[in-house]
Amino acid sequence: MARSKMVFLWLSLFLLPMHAYSATYEVGPGKEYANIGDVPWESMEAGDQVLIFWRQEPYREKWVIAVQGTKQRPFVVRGIPNKRGQLPVIDGRDATTRSSINFWNEERGVVKIGGANQPDIVEPCWIVVKNLDIRNGRPPYRFTGRYGVTDYQENAASLYVECGRHITVRNCIFHNSGNGLFVSHATRNILIEGCRIHGNGIENSVYEHNTYTAAIGITYQFNHFGPLRANCLGNNLKDRSAGLRVRYNWIEGGNRQLDLVDAEDSMDLVKHPSYRKTLVYGNVLVETGGSGNSQVVHYGGDSGNENVYRKGTLHFYNNTVVSTRTDNTTLLRLSTNDEICDCRNNIVWTSAPGDHLALLNEAGVVHLKSNWLKSGWVNSHGGLTGTIHNKGGNIRGGRPGFVNPGLKDYHLLGQSPCVNASARLHPDAAPVAYQYIKHRKHEPRPVNGALDMGAFEVPVEE
Repeated sequence: MARSKMVFLWLSLFLLPMHAYSATYEVGPGKEYANIGDVPWESMEAGDQVLIFWRQEPYREKWVIAVQGTKQRPFVVRGIPNKRGQLPVIDGRDATTRSSINFWNEERGVVKIGGANQPDIVEPCWIVVKNLDIRNGRPPYRFTGRYGVTDYQENAASLYVECGRHITVRNCIFHNSGNGLFVSHATRNILIEGCRIHGNGIENSVYEHNTYTAAIGITYQFNHFGPLRANCLGNNLKDRSAGLRVRYNWIEGGNRQLDLVDAEDSMDLVKHPSYRKTLVYGNVLVETGGSGNSQVVHYGGDSGNENVYRKGTLHFYNNTVVSTRTDNTTLLRLSTNDEICDCRNNIVWTSAPGDHLALLNEAGVVHLKSNWLKSGWVNSHGGLTGTIHNKGGNIRGGRPGFVNPGLKDYHLLGQSPCVNASARLHPDAAPVAYQYIKHRKHEPRPVNGALDMGAFEVPVEE
């Protein structure tokens, strides 16, 4: 018996993984590490966490997250707000980089998730980044990296996800960069949740956006998207993914609110079964005057190679769409007649007269079922080459019964014609389980008879 105990003790000491216990690195005033660059990023392991505490001065530092966590023990970078809820600021302007880490594509982002030489990790996984305000990754700003003082590229991002699997980005603020968030096609399974994304872009350029993403398996939820920087011509949420879900967000401004186009030459995405199915539901989409293109949603492709266009179905349901433009608004642009939109249970209201609202740009197939649309709406402002199938249950009216549209309160009054007026969801649709709370919060959507049209349910009477 004594011999067995000794063998067990020996196995415990020498054969079990030495990193069984996770490490916590605290950064900030009065903490073990005064600066982010003091943390040994080159030696992080699964289960470790870096806590970055708020301080008065921004952290003018940049780094790479190249760690392989696990589902049970993810690697976490977490900002610790001050008592007023202010997040620690990571400022890319004049930022420095820890000399012990070495990674490529430094000029593409303030913080990068992806491959590195040191640490020698090709593909990070099970990463969580939360509670950080990351800004100023764009020209004319510069940083100091492995090649000395270097300019950011125009398409640099506050957070640049070069590659990785199982990545969660939560409660962050991305602004004043070329792209607020950029996600490469080498990424799998990413969640963007509860973030504030606004004020990004490059002046007079259509190539930089608040977010620009391409992945297999990507979900946006509970985020607040605001307008881009002044004179920047990009879209608010631009995506080239397979398996995209955009749900319960507030998206306001941009050249288009949603630009959901082809994966270009990323054939892993094009060939993935989820490439042909896109879900957009429970969102508030606000088209503002003077924000560029009058189209709210573009679905299909923009590369010119129609062979790789999405050519599937956009499930667009239980969204509240508001346009305050004084000129024309177009709800949907479908790139070809091979693109389909199942459009149901939405509220689409314009402050301009109804004939300023068009459902479709030109091409595509729309199945229109149980939507509230401004009276006088038209099929197209141009020449309609596609088809609109009226499946019934659609309502025309002057006002949908918002609580207070002047204050952007798009909840419904109890007497609204949209109450209990939704049709059953398409069999391929996901349930509408939550609704957005201004801002960056959410709550379970009340169960009160049939679904109301739009993004909000009238509360259950007690």
